[in-house]
Amino acid sequence: MIVSMVVAISENNAIGKDNQLLWYLPRDLRHFKTLTSGNTVIMGRKTFDSVGRPLPNRRNIVITRKKDLEIDGAEVVNSLEAALRLCEAEDEVFIVGGAEIYKQAMPHTDRIY
Repeated sequence: MIVSMVVAISENNAIGKDNQLLWYLPRDLRHFKTLTSGNTVIMGRKTFDSVGRPLPNRRNIVITRKKDLEIDGAEVVNSLEAALRLCEAEDEVFIVGGAEIYKQAMPHTDRIY
């Protein structure tokens, strides 16, 4: 399995502010959709909350410390390792944020977009 990160980083290494992207670029969003559609995306709960819903046409896995959280349309796990175990049979999975999840995923990451 290839573990890939999809991240937009500013010149001063910021990825967001107040759980929102720093900018809105339709072309980047289209690229993200094309890249991840039909695949699994792994994200932290705060990133999921900022998106507001499971991403369509993707398997959504949300990582949270909350033990009993259930999200319609997403699988919920309590660690990155648990998320990756769910994906062992897949060709490629995409880590899509946020900062803490990127930090945890870096040692497992094969590719960064």
